[in-house]
Amino acid sequence: MNRSVDPPSPATCAPSGSATPAEQVAADLQRLMTHEIPSARDIRLQSLVRAAGGLSRENWSLDATWTDAAGAHKHPLMLMRDASGTLLNTERGREYAVLKALEGTDVPAPRVYWMDPQGQFLGAPSVVMERVSGSCDYMVLNGSRPLDERLALARGFIELMAAIHRVDWRARGLERSLGLPQHSPARTELAHWQAEYQRVRLEPHPELDLILSWLQQQAPVTETITLVHGDFKPGNALIEGQRISAKLDWETAHLGDPLEDLGWVTNPVRKREHQIPGHWERRQIVDAYQALTGRTVSEQVLSWWNVLACWKLAVIQLTAVHEFVAGRYNRVFQTPTWLYRPMFQMMEAA
Repeated sequence: MNRSVDPPSPATCAPSGSATPAEQVAADLQRLMTHEIPSARDIRLQSLVRAAGGLSRENWSLDATWTDAAGAHKHPLMLMRDASGTLLNTERGREYAVLKALEGTDVPAPRVYWMDPQGQFLGAPSVVMERVSGSCDYMVLNGSRPLDERLALARGFIELMAAIHRVDWRARGLERSLGLPQHSPARTELAHWQAEYQRVRLEPHPELDLILSWLQQQAPVTETITLVHGDFKPGNALIEGQRISAKLDWETAHLGDPLEDLGWVTNPVRKREHQIPGHWERRQIVDAYQALTGRTVSEQVLSWWNVLACWKLAVIQLTAVHEFVAGRYNRVFQTPTWLYRPMFQMMEAA
């Protein structure tokens, strides 16, 4: 069986101690592909480069060619591998299941090929998926594009959110892979982040405890359950020209209340990412979502999800502190005291 990797050099087959990171990744990925496609031959992995990635995973870009029983294949791929220190405690199997379920829907998402859920081949939990063309720009809505283009993209993001919430999760088997909330979606999501908070906090945070108590007392009743992205933002999308070519980063996707996503994008501390001052603000976003989905959005309920969004951000920031102290993360984060004031203001206004 003839297999080659280009790059790396013949050192690919050397012990991991003498191989470069790219060579080791190529060798490990080749083993995964051989396991997943027993008939594969002439495997070539070219242009393997570690791309700029998120805070929780390594992203490796490559071009793969191989031949198997079905014929010859050539695909641009992305390998997403868990980093040693992570800000999100997620499972690759869930992400893989969501991406599989989205195939054939009107939600633009990468096609997923293989996964290594326990890191048996790649040393850490990993997913291999299609590399979609486009660029990532966290601040595209307030960037240098003309206003009409930015407004069109802003509407496109809300249309994309509505499309995610329309996915028939029952027909696509997502209940089996994601599970239904055991209690109300709001309380289930709050319990998840409360557990993370208790896991990572290194010192008392009475303000966060007080806000948690308010969230528990005010948790709303959910009217409908949909697929929820869980981290909906321009930074988790690819844009090609004037269109959104792919929605990325599905590791936090779950079944829950659709207002969770809407509460994330209308969270006041993320205005610069999601809003265009004077043109596309909270009212316009909510009105557009209501028109697209036919749902009536309660301002009181949406405010609860806004507070939870901030509280979730605080927990993620505490996770970064925890990982840095443990020596698994190389970026220094401070405790999230800057989030206390906006949360208290929203609670007072609710």
